[in-house]
Amino acid sequence: MGLRYQQQSAEVDALQRQAYALAKLRLDEALATAAPDAKLAVITDLDETAIDNSALLVRDMNACHNYTTWDTWKHWEREGNPTAMPGALDFFNYANEKGVAVFYISDRYEENKAQTMATLEKLGFPKVSNETVLLLGPPKQERRASVTKDYQVVLQLGDTLHDFSEGYVSKVPLAEQHALVEADAEHFGKDWIVLPNATYGTWRKADLTAWDAPLVAE
Repeated sequence: MGLRYQQQSAEVDALQRQAYALAKLRLDEALATAAPDAKLAVITDLDETAIDNSALLVRDMNACHNYTTWDTWKHWEREGNPTAMPGALDFFNYANEKGVAVFYISDRYEENKAQTMATLEKLGFPKVSNETVLLLGPPKQERRASVTKDYQVVLQLGDTLHDFSEGYVSKVPLAEQHALVEADAEHFGKDWIVLPNATYGTWRKADLTAWDAPLVAE
């Protein structure tokens, strides 16, 4: 159901477009209030944020292979054909046209950096370079800090919460993540834009809450 929702539903298509429409609105607001000499930047995750890898996940599922072991991912990075998320290219090219730097911070493998960069360039993403594509190695927080050292980051985009803050790393219990979401509420929809991903995440093995009434079918 998660893969059907992520890949085929018109609702996810709409949510992705909605996220990028909101991102453009927030970027325009930041541009309107920025100092004339400010060096502005946006930071984005790649997988399930800017590009769609669901074809790999469906292939693995159809082969009864658990894609969350990520042992098929390197092959996909080298030879796969992800597509751009609806709204993504328009947004990032708009940011580039406005003089805003774009940084791609992803946990794709560094050894496949050349292939990832080629994929982004083929799809039409702007400002793809060794300096702007920051892949797996140092924690994401360190890679984000390397950008904030020289730029005013006005917007971050991601599909998992550790794309925004080190407080949400996978080892943090879900209850604590929910508490952090409440504490960080002012960021969401303002300078943090979250895109939907129903296919993988730290919630994958979470217990569900059921209604305790006896089942009655009518």
